[in-house]
Amino acid sequence: MSAVDLARLQFAATTGIHWLFVILTMGLVPLVALLHTRAAYTRDPAEKVVRERVTRFWGQLYVINYAVGIVTGLVMEFQFGLSWSGLSRFAGNVFGAPLALETLVAFFAESTFLGMWIFGWGRLRRGVHVTLIWLVALTAYASGYWILVANGFMQHPVGYEVRDGVAYLTDFGALLTNSGALMAFAHLTLAALTTGGVFLLGVSAWHLARGTEESALLRGSLRLGAWVAMLSSFFVIVVGEMQRPVIERTQPMKHAVLEGSGVAEARRRLAEQYGPGDYVPPQGWIHLSMNAMTVIGNAVSTLTLVAVVLLWKDRLVRRRAPAYVMTAMIPFTFVASVGGWVVREMGRQPWLVYGELTVEDAVSRVGRTSLAVSCALFVTILLALAVTNWTLIARFAVRGPRAAQLGVSEPLPDGPPEEPAGGAGDRRSAPAY
Repeated sequence: MSAVDLARLQFAATTGIHWLFVILTMGLVPLVALLHTRAAYTRDPAEKVVRERVTRFWGQLYVINYAVGIVTGLVMEFQFGLSWSGLSRFAGNVFGAPLALETLVAFFAESTFLGMWIFGWGRLRRGVHVTLIWLVALTAYASGYWILVANGFMQHPVGYEVRDGVAYLTDFGALLTNSGALMAFAHLTLAALTTGGVFLLGVSAWHLARGTEESALLRGSLRLGAWVAMLSSFFVIVVGEMQRPVIERTQPMKHAVLEGSGVAEARRRLAEQYGPGDYVPPQGWIHLSMNAMTVIGNAVSTLTLVAVVLLWKDRLVRRRAPAYVMTAMIPFTFVASVGGWVVREMGRQPWLVYGELTVEDAVSRVGRTSLAVSCALFVTILLALAVTNWTLIARFAVRGPRAAQLGVSEPLPDGPPEEPAGGAGDRRSAPAY
């Protein structure tokens, strides 16, 4: 493999693995915030205990994924200086601002709010504690927005001018409202909610189908996951189709490849505009990724609609087969989201900054041996982190809400507090959430 191929493989692998963490983090956090809000403002003591336990359970899974994902993000940051110094030289004045803001939001604001939420159980006032988890959700999506602003410039550069071979920012507003970023952010938001909804639905369905001790606690999570996944999976397809006019206008070759026609004409126009060159991206990878994303997206949309219908009279979990199908959907949402990134990134080849900077010109002048070693090292580290993350998530997901220890120093009670001596009535059992 050439140095360029090694650099591309390294960045593709590290970005793809990191993306698996990002999509689940963004998908879970608003659902955890909804569950916490409902638990915090529940007046019935017995119901409050159950809902708080469920919130801690999903919050614990979210925190595991977030903590390991932060490490993968740090590893990925080294890529720009290590392998893509040409990108920093050309677009650093434009590209650096949104990346710096993303770092401030994700590594400072979001982490701070999350830490206060984790250690605030039983210590902060109800309204403050609930506000913290919503701030975590807000900063998570703000972080995603800034990443797509940076990536949107690479897809469709706007608000800049080139002087002496270097791009300088001239219109920050144009950068923020770039159509290449806004439509992608809407698509990302819905894809994340689909992933989070399917995760809630699948884990809850597994417990309910097996009749574990946790099953009665997770009925509410099952309903929430089914409805969120059904609605977001429908609209993610709609918004995905809405991106086609933007792609046709800004990246005609990608549009031609996706449509399966007009590739020769697009090649001719690009050669006239930018000079001779190979402007056809890897069509096989793009078609494979697009087909995977489309098939999985439609399947998830259909199956979650069926799940919502089967919620009536608990038909979804009365038989194990439908419930296990919901559980089996969990990994496919990640495959679809990675497929979307492959289409987005490979489709603009050979450009790194479309129309301005090619991949060949952006790669660092680093030897093949150094790149091979760093590629093997980074991929090994990230794969180990991914395996660790999913092992921990699977282990705690199987244990269920009763084993959740997020924010507490001792095990949570199995039910509501005992009534005082002399109190009227028997102790009630915890209601199913």
